[in-house]
Amino acid sequence: MKWAKSWYLSDVILIALIGIFFGAIFMGTNYVYDVLTAALAPVGLAGLANELLLGLWCMPGMLAGYLLRLKGSATLGELLAATVEMFFGGQWGISTLISGVLQGFGSELGYIATRYKHYDWLGLTASAITTTLVTFAWDLAKNGYFKLQFWLLVLYFIVRFISMFFFGGVLTKLITDLLDRSHVLKSTHNN
Repeated sequence: MKWAKSWYLSDVILIALIGIFFGAIFMGTNYVYDVLTAALAPVGLAGLANELLLGLWCMPGMLAGYLLRLKGSATLGELLAATVEMFFGGQWGISTLISGVLQGFGSELGYIATRYKHYDWLGLTASAITTTLVTFAWDLAKNGYFKLQFWLLVLYFIVRFISMFFFGGVLTKLITDLLDRSHVLKSTHNN
């Protein structure tokens, strides 16, 4: 799919579906997060649950950006998913919207860095890197990560990037390839 300059109704419907679908998935992921946190707490690694799952929570932005290839689609896709999660009664309430904007903007930065021209592994990797950096900076400030021991910071950062790359890179590519083969995507998709 080549980069488009304007939004069409089909794009709006697709991004809304991504938001609704992932918002529902997030509700289930919240329970997985709670179980993982409880399981890792006795060994002092409760925060690792967030790092393992954050790629899934950031996937709507990376997927929306990669599928739609429109400026702002990554940010909007993530924000819509966060909004749906909030309305479904997500455990973080309205603060989910702040996370949605930051995560979506992080995803968008990867596409901005590649000038909206690389909808391939370079673009997906750039998006995973920028999302990791933006969200990690947010956690340094908001969740007090700067107080952690250095080795734990490094572990969290590496696990977060792997999660971002797996969910936002590998799974996004697989989903897009499946949609492309089923001819669901626009015929201009050529990656």
